[in-house]
Amino acid sequence: MQPGDLLLALLANTAWAFNFIAGKAGVTHFQPFLFTSLRFAVLLLLLLPFLRRIPGQMGGVLGIALVQGVLHFSLIFAGLEASGDIASVAIASQLYVPFSTVLALFLLGETLDARRVVGIALAFGGVLVIGFDPVVFRHLDALLLVTAGAAAMALATIQMRRLRGVGVFALQAWIALCATPALALLSLLFEQGQWSALRTASTLELAAPVYSAVGASLIGHGIVYYLLGRYPVGVTTPLLLLNPVLAVAFGVLLWGDILTWKLALGGAMTLAGIAGITISLPNRKGVRTA
Repeated sequence: MQPGDLLLALLANTAWAFNFIAGKAGVTHFQPFLFTSLRFAVLLLLLLPFLRRIPGQMGGVLGIALVQGVLHFSLIFAGLEASGDIASVAIASQLYVPFSTVLALFLLGETLDARRVVGIALAFGGVLVIGFDPVVFRHLDALLLVTAGAAAMALATIQMRRLRGVGVFALQAWIALCATPALALLSLLFEQGQWSALRTASTLELAAPVYSAVGASLIGHGIVYYLLGRYPVGVTTPLLLLNPVLAVAFGVLLWGDILTWKLALGGAMTLAGIAGITISLPNRKGVRTA
């Protein structure tokens, strides 16, 4: 990979990692459904030029909008609100990788080799270790919410594999169009004080959903989509393992998280398992296998 593209990969990882800080700050003031609706409202305004009907793909696009836009993001931000730290959320959210690998086995007919089986076991075992960290143990509901959000993202990933000829910004525009009103309705039904939260929000608090839309979706996903167009998946996806590492570092440095040995051990186990699933290895003929 060219040095300039490596810097782009670093920028994408940093943008995604800092999104955990922005999300935690946002749900500290806004309730999760409201925050997520605001995030997608900003994204929708920015991506309106990409919003057009996609013949033959609308069923799949709308399914992804429901699973990723409504379920995944609302569960992740609800987990951030309930959590006592950012690091555990950042690590547990990566469970979408082993979840999607297992789902692909049943829904797409893909196969699992011994390396991936070990990787899946290691990833889930790492999250179990994290669950016994005292800070996380007091907020197990947060860990469960984030794990459910990772499962929703895994299902959306399987749905995305079935799409053909759909650009990343067009897909995100449709997700935003569907998720914004759905999450606003959920906020009206299950949350209170929306107008007060909007009226009293500071500039930094209002910046949180804006950053989440611009930094995570436009910059992060846009860069990764660009890199996937230039390099094989086996080259690009392992670089994304830097995202939770940076998120943990940001949590410690900027949010005051305490990196205990259980969190460090569980995080290392989870990331090692995910690396085992995603990083391709050369076979005896020198051909890399996914």
